[in-house]
Amino acid sequence: MATIRSRSTRRRSPLSRWRRRTRQFGISLLFVLVGSGLWYSQEQEYRDQLSWMGVPTWESLTPLTLHRVLRNDGFLVGWSDIRVNPLWVSYLLHEMDDPRAGPRPGFRRDWRTLWPIAADSYSGSGYDRGHLAPNYAIAVVHGYEAQQHSFLMSNMSPQRPDLNRRLWQRLEEVVIDHFVPRFGVVQVITGPVFPERFFDNVTNRVGLVEIPEAFYKIIVVPAEEPRALAFIMPQGVRGDEPLDDYLVSIDEVEARTGLNFFPRLPVEVAEVLEGEVVAEGWALEEVARLPGRFQ
Repeated sequence: MATIRSRSTRRRSPLSRWRRRTRQFGISLLFVLVGSGLWYSQEQEYRDQLSWMGVPTWESLTPLTLHRVLRNDGFLVGWSDIRVNPLWVSYLLHEMDDPRAGPRPGFRRDWRTLWPIAADSYSGSGYDRGHLAPNYAIAVVHGYEAQQHSFLMSNMSPQRPDLNRRLWQRLEEVVIDHFVPRFGVVQVITGPVFPERFFDNVTNRVGLVEIPEAFYKIIVVPAEEPRALAFIMPQGVRGDEPLDDYLVSIDEVEARTGLNFFPRLPVEVAEVLEGEVVAEGWALEEVARLPGRFQ
């Protein structure tokens, strides 16, 4: 007697199996595309909250300007695995009724960086772990979780002590203590400046981390008629110099970094905002010589 196999045990034809796999792949692809679209939309929205006129990008793509955007609470980092440095850090600051900072966290490694930069990687080098998104300002505006993120090593760059603890700190304090109350909201983009020729500096490193020759900070008041200040501060400062000694144009910062800081800014606005140094309206002369909070 012939054996009759149930429908469930019959072998599917190659065509039937191919159609089934194609359908499964199509469903999986749809989930991936929808999920990716939602992620991109949410990521873009978050980036827009922490940047004005788009996150910085490169003027021309080279290995030295290529970077990945690392998202943190309160700030964004443009991380370079070649320089082993942030090329830029972007954050918004606004006025707070009751500004308070939590206890200072400890430094810690960021698992997202390609190279292992540990909390003690700068030990014995003569360089400080220089914050780019500043501890105090990030803490009082964005909260304790953001303050903890500001102690990730991906937010650090090697700074000489007289720069980090004196001149740079004074500029950070002027931004949060004077510019933010004066204007209500400011956008800050900050980062390192490296020598023009990479191979002149390629071995100048703290472990794996390339040592910058200077640092820049750009402060913008985002408005219908925006205003901006930019600074470049070299590593070899004493620390007691007037802040306005280091004023430069945004165009100069872009020329020395290869970055385009405001890619969505209309050309006619950019020519004025980025091409000129206009200190009027900031009352910089009143705060340029103030001592630091801890000096």
